[in-house]
Amino acid sequence: MGTPGDRVRQKAVLWLFSVTLFVSAALVFLVQPMFAKFILPLFGSTPSVWNASLVFFQTALLGAYLYAHESTRRLGVRRQAALHMGLLALGLLVLPIGVPELVPPTDSSPLPQLLGLLAVTVGLPFFVVSTTAPLLQRWLADTDHPAAADPYFLYRASNLGSILGLLAYPLALEPRMRLAEQGRLWSAGYGLLALLVIACGVVVWRSRMRQGAAGALATGTLAPPAVGSMPAIAAETGRDGATAPHALTVPSLARRLRWVGLAFVPSSLMLATTTFLTTDIAPIPLLWVIPLSLYLLSFSIVFSPGPRPLRLHRWMVLALPGFALVIAIGLLVEVRDPLWLVTLVHLGGFFVAAMVCHGELARDRPVATSLTGFYLLVALGGALGGAFTAIVAPAAFDSVLEYPLAVVLACLCLPKRAPRIAPGRFAGRLDLALPLVVGALAGLALALVSLGGDFLILGGEETNEAERALALSAAAVIALAFVRRPLRFGLAVGAIVAAGMLPIDATEKVIYKDRSFFGAYRVVASQDGNVHELIDGTTTHGIQDLAPGFNLEPLSYYRRDGPIGQLMYTLNRAITTRTGIVGLGTGTMACYARPGDRWTFYEIDPAVERIARDTRLFTYLRDCPGRFDVVLGDARLSLSRATGRRYGLLVLDAFASDAIPIHLLTREALALYRSRLRDGGVIAFHISNNYLALEPVVGNLASDAGLVCLAQQGVESDWVAMAQRKADFGATAVDWRWHDCQRAPDSAVWTDDFSNLLGALALRWGAG
Repeated sequence: MGTPGDRVRQKAVLWLFSVTLFVSAALVFLVQPMFAKFILPLFGSTPSVWNASLVFFQTALLGAYLYAHESTRRLGVRRQAALHMGLLALGLLVLPIGVPELVPPTDSSPLPQLLGLLAVTVGLPFFVVSTTAPLLQRWLADTDHPAAADPYFLYRASNLGSILGLLAYPLALEPRMRLAEQGRLWSAGYGLLALLVIACGVVVWRSRMRQGAAGALATGTLAPPAVGSMPAIAAETGRDGATAPHALTVPSLARRLRWVGLAFVPSSLMLATTTFLTTDIAPIPLLWVIPLSLYLLSFSIVFSPGPRPLRLHRWMVLALPGFALVIAIGLLVEVRDPLWLVTLVHLGGFFVAAMVCHGELARDRPVATSLTGFYLLVALGGALGGAFTAIVAPAAFDSVLEYPLAVVLACLCLPKRAPRIAPGRFAGRLDLALPLVVGALAGLALALVSLGGDFLILGGEETNEAERALALSAAAVIALAFVRRPLRFGLAVGAIVAAGMLPIDATEKVIYKDRSFFGAYRVVASQDGNVHELIDGTTTHGIQDLAPGFNLEPLSYYRRDGPIGQLMYTLNRAITTRTGIVGLGTGTMACYARPGDRWTFYEIDPAVERIARDTRLFTYLRDCPGRFDVVLGDARLSLSRATGRRYGLLVLDAFASDAIPIHLLTREALALYRSRLRDGGVIAFHISNNYLALEPVVGNLASDAGLVCLAQQGVESDWVAMAQRKADFGATAVDWRWHDCQRAPDSAVWTDDFSNLLGALALRWGAG
């Protein structure tokens, strides 16, 4: 046990290593959204920038884990610690974080320049910080500390730090600090981390050499973990919890591949769940933070010491089959309401799956001498899962098929011998009956919710859907009979998903589907085939009635009696002759043009242009009077490449979804718009958004620029218009339906280095 002084020193060492890991993890998750925002104005669209940044950060993380593994293996802990001190010092040379002025290429992809910028400016500090988690756990394993045999519990501090960093940026740093201040704060955090790592290195150098966990166990100088603790479970071969010999040997190839797979599934499922929730359920800003927080929380729980993680893991293993089937059925019958319940079910299902997969990783973790290799393979699996969902799936699938596929893969991760929750003679029956009963009841309840109580209606689409939902629920109960056999159960769930996707009397007639990096689009036709609607998730991007005599009528947000229709008919004819529109959609705005007009649409997604120009789907661009050009690429970058004051009217129509392009709503962006506007010109913003109050944001911009600002909350859409003088609006200036723009209480103006998405979200809630 040691003297009281020894125990105090041992506890101090644990606190030192835990705090160091906590700080490093927080820095890792702070720098990613922060630096993406640094380079946003240079490279345009948020999705494109974040995708490239994510690829870079995942690659750098893999490189960091590879460095930790190979340097420790080749140099030993003490010499590796000396090397790492030098690497820490090199990282200080590129701080504070900043971005040099540059002009992205106009004739080629900016991706190489973007990746190069990331490597030069933030690559080395991020790499150094990312090495901390595996290195410090390996360092502790080489000391004579009593906890050295199983340092995995430090992973809990690392993931708690990750959660803090993840939440701190949108909730605390972004609303209160400019980018330069954020960069200096992160740099100070790096300096603090360097001091903490040096202190950990001193502990390692002063500690007596340790044989290593495997050697100590083999020679009998270290007692094996108690039966029932997570290390014992990792090695158990039977019900008695006996330690298997393979736990002390080099992990086999099959075992390593299993680690990769167990890390792949929750990473892929996290992004798939996020994509589904933010497109098909509710495009709520910052909703992506919740799945990522649950993902990190699951790691923290399963790698915690003591018997509680094991008991919780048992319950999660039993809960996963029911959740998987409920989610699969919900996806197939397209349950969307009630919003809060559906969201909780999907988030709960993801958390359960993450707990099962990560719990299996924790149960099968190797001895401390193989720690760095274990983390390297876990990082590889996570990166592959993210790359599959973020890059491969959008190119391979025309819908969010990766979500049900990830659910099926999660079922395959169930242990072959599921841990029991109840001892005794009837334990097996209880463990089998529990998921059967829960799954059956939950499936039936979900089916009832999906139909809104229409089971009793005879005939028509409601009965067909009811029969389909009941058939799927019955199939789910049959599938649960295989719950003790993960492969058969996973295949059964996959069969249900495949069968449920067959087009059986669908309530909506989907005539076209396409998917790109920016969205999963479908064109839906009415029963008579005349009305076509372009939809991405829950966001409508345009509607057209193709019936003769109605094909030139602007619908949806662009109705003639709506705000934009009123504005178009009252503006001076000379003003609208040259119009620029950010956001193409179906091209509905084109029907406000007159013969001889030449309008330019700026559209980031080539898939949207293909849909708008396909005359089998929409004919606005073909049939409406005038000439229409489409410029592909980020609108702000495209406008910056344009020359002269060419437009009398600029329409910004890009803020209806959750991932609003913030760089189009800044002081610098407004200055660019004005530089492309003729004297007497008008700028119109379409600000319809269910979750963000954008009128005060735009009102602050107008006030800051000294512009007149009018707004209207229409029946189907909300619009804001700006001009240098009130007379530039024509009759709209005295229209009672328009009012002076509201302004945010703090009067803060969004700029390229400051925005407050959370504030806009709070204003909308307050208004609601």
